[in-house]
Amino acid sequence: MRKLVLAAVSFAALALGLSGPAAAQAPIILKFSHVVASDTPKGKAADKFKELAEKYTNGKVKVEVYPNSTLYKDKEELEALQLGAVQMLAPSNSKFGPIGIKEFEVFDLPYILPDLKTLRKVTDGPLGARLLKLLDSKGMTGLAYWDNGFKQMSANKKLIAPADYKGLKFRIQSSKVLEAQFRALGSIPQVMAFSDVYQALQTGVVDGQENTWSNIYTQKMHEVQKYATVTNHGYIGYVVVVNKKFWDGLQPDIRDELTKAMKEATEFGNGQSAMDNDQALEAIKKSGKTEIVTLTPEQDEAMRKAMMPVYKDVASRVGQPLIDEFLKETGRGPMN
Repeated sequence: MRKLVLAAVSFAALALGLSGPAAAQAPIILKFSHVVASDTPKGKAADKFKELAEKYTNGKVKVEVYPNSTLYKDKEELEALQLGAVQMLAPSNSKFGPIGIKEFEVFDLPYILPDLKTLRKVTDGPLGARLLKLLDSKGMTGLAYWDNGFKQMSANKKLIAPADYKGLKFRIQSSKVLEAQFRALGSIPQVMAFSDVYQALQTGVVDGQENTWSNIYTQKMHEVQKYATVTNHGYIGYVVVVNKKFWDGLQPDIRDELTKAMKEATEFGNGQSAMDNDQALEAIKKSGKTEIVTLTPEQDEAMRKAMMPVYKDVASRVGQPLIDEFLKETGRGPMN
């Protein structure tokens, strides 16, 4: 895969080496790759950014959006960005742990966020800004936080009590926190690319997964899962990142217009996420293919208690001071 990425970079370098009037008039190409469908919160925000970026730069920048892993899968896309094969991504917070920025895995802790309003206190404040700065050392610049929403559990077995998870194989993103979460439930976590989940569920390679309603519906996971439990136990969000060398090399006026476009696309996309998830849940119910399970307050509390050991298990990895600061910023605890 690395050879393919390097070949793409070499080709891009040759293209940039063109000279003369044609080269001078050619628009700046910004390739934006992501792994979800276009009709998801991330997909809609990416398309909105393309629209606004091209508008505000008067066509000086052309944004090419590649959804649904058409260019790169989960494990490949960050390397592609660092090598310059693509200029922009919106990976989930979980993706930064494997490349050495473990602090972003704090977003994966179960029940750490009660709602999106509380999330904004973190992402729009100094803590969110400080986390973005950590990306500089990896050759990328963090531009924005995009929402998807809260995760639900699904399987071909009804999931009500923690004991129901024992022995089941669950697909996860590459995150040590998510591994610890499912091990706390007695499940077997299996790291897998997002684009491979549907087939894995269909063929029984994994028994279940966790995701937002919009991702479950647009990837048709509900067609191969008999049950989905409303847990809201975790959050899926994204960090929009751009290749630092590319970003720093833009003319200041171009960069300012792209920053403006990103700000508006972020407001648009984050405003869409809750609506999209509500609509996806209704569509899943209407399909009749998945039974939606709602927990009682007592059952919800049992799930929270079962996952609390995760905080201790990953404290040395994520950082106890960061976890404490996060909880202080939200003003809430995982049990409430």
